[in-house]
Amino acid sequence: MGVTYKYFGAPDGATAARVPISMRPEELGGDELGMGGMFTKIKPETIAAMVLTGIQGMPLHKVPPLELVVLHPDYAVVKLQMTVVDPLRGIGEESVGAAAFIWSTVPDRGGPRDAFDVYQLLHEWQDFSVRLHEAGHQPYCLVWP
Repeated sequence: MGVTYKYFGAPDGATAARVPISMRPEELGGDELGMGGMFTKIKPETIAAMVLTGIQGMPLHKVPPLELVVLHPDYAVVKLQMTVVDPLRGIGEESVGAAAFIWSTVPDRGGPRDAFDVYQLLHEWQDFSVRLHEAGHQPYCLVWP
């Protein structure tokens, strides 16, 4: 039994905390439960580390923890720092490729190891970052088994 992560945008923690958990995961929308969210099996901690290590050059042990918004017996909502998505908006193709390569070589970490898989994932996150910025939203992640 795996864990599914649904990344979405919301204007604030109160809105993110009201995610309609009674809905089936595939019925959830995206940004503020509208369009544009992402489902993935990759943990938010891994996403944060991938961006901050590969793009910002931060050592893995200095990646800040996530903020817990809601902890419920059936699910949790966590907030990612804007430092995880903001750096993705302004970078070009070379930086995405370099970040993917850097992350694929970081020892003792979880997540995808193949540089091309990381590259594709960072591009998805780049698009997500742009949508969040345009909507004026913060990044959140709904986690459920």
